[in-house]
Amino acid sequence: MLAAASNSSRGAVISGLAQVDEVIRERYLAMIAQRRHRAPLAYILGHKEFYSLELEVTPAVLIPRPETETVVSTALEFIQSCPEASVWDVGTGSGAIALAIAANAPGARVTATDISASALAVARRNTTRLELDGRVRFRLADCCDPADQIEPLGRFDLIVSNPPYIRDEEIASLDAEISCYEPRIALSGGHDGLGLYRRLARVLPDHLEKSGSAVVEIGAGQLTAVCEIMRNAGAVSIKVVRDLAGTPRVLIADFR
Repeated sequence: MLAAASNSSRGAVISGLAQVDEVIRERYLAMIAQRRHRAPLAYILGHKEFYSLELEVTPAVLIPRPETETVVSTALEFIQSCPEASVWDVGTGSGAIALAIAANAPGARVTATDISASALAVARRNTTRLELDGRVRFRLADCCDPADQIEPLGRFDLIVSNPPYIRDEEIASLDAEISCYEPRIALSGGHDGLGLYRRLARVLPDHLEKSGSAVVEIGAGQLTAVCEIMRNAGAVSIKVVRDLAGTPRVLIADFR
């Protein structure tokens, strides 16, 4: 926080080289006050690293988690065999998944949707700052319904998503950094945490190309339930990808 307040590096702070005047001191103390009230560090600093990209984050968007990088790496593996893949990121938030894919797969054509206009504004700013304008198109949409009413989204080679998957009754028991600050709409998966998976599964067959796949993040303990949802929606094969901690984190569902 002191490095951010003094617009210097952490190394300069540690070595005592950062210049701290009264203005910087007051800025630093204000940051400390926010943190004492459990405001997430990423919101205080206004940015978060994700898949080697520095992303702006505000209370309008979920703070990107390291676990979600598994979605990106899985998507990039798919794109290796389809370099010009059309990709749809459902619930893009800060744009983390969409922009990481665009930055690492220059031939991919990425569409990103979100129900929140404020979140899309953050995602667009990230796109411009990362010089990825023209690589990602953004649409305001609740899943896909309003978007299709305006202009059909069409079909995609790959659909990716990190949907809200926390059970409503569990949100209040989460750390204050999450329950009191992060947008509830990006956390709440309904009474059982599976509401968005059901909605997404219903539209996947109509929005995937015949050789396409869906890549979705899942929460702890949701593997069996989400697999069943995908199979009931017509998935013919499902693969599981574990994150670096060994937890089942991503499902790859094919709807051929």
